[in-house]
Amino acid sequence: MGSREHKRAALNEKLQQLRAATNSNALNKASIIVDASRYINELKQKVERLNQDIGTSQSSKAQNSLPAVTVETLERGFLINVFSEKNCPGLLVSILEAFEELGLEVLDARVSCSDIFQLQAVGGENRDSLDAQVVKQAVLEAIKSCNEEQE
Repeated sequence: MGSREHKRAALNEKLQQLRAATNSNALNKASIIVDASRYINELKQKVERLNQDIGTSQSSKAQNSLPAVTVETLERGFLINVFSEKNCPGLLVSILEAFEELGLEVLDARVSCSDIFQLQAVGGENRDSLDAQVVKQAVLEAIKSCNEEQE
């Protein structure tokens, strides 16, 4: 008999732990188990929604993986930074051609074209009519045209 009472006490303790974990207000065993079952189903639905949100987020990120382009005005020229998670063949050439069309002379540059594309360049201008926004737009157009050629 002692063994049976010990098992019953252990079962009641586990039911109380289940009741606490599932925030159940039920008092009898069957209701506690029903509440736990509902709680588990709610958790499954939350996991499914989160997985869908993650999938949607990743696909939109892949579609919207626009490069980060910053252009800072220097005393005589610009500091241009380009970072893109997507590298396409000819991207550096397209950007350098855009610089040439703007009349920017590359004075110093650091480039990484492995899996990602990174460019930091100092461009000196031959004319005074350029502003940072024009340079940024030209770089973005060069990137866009390079990406379109690859598709």
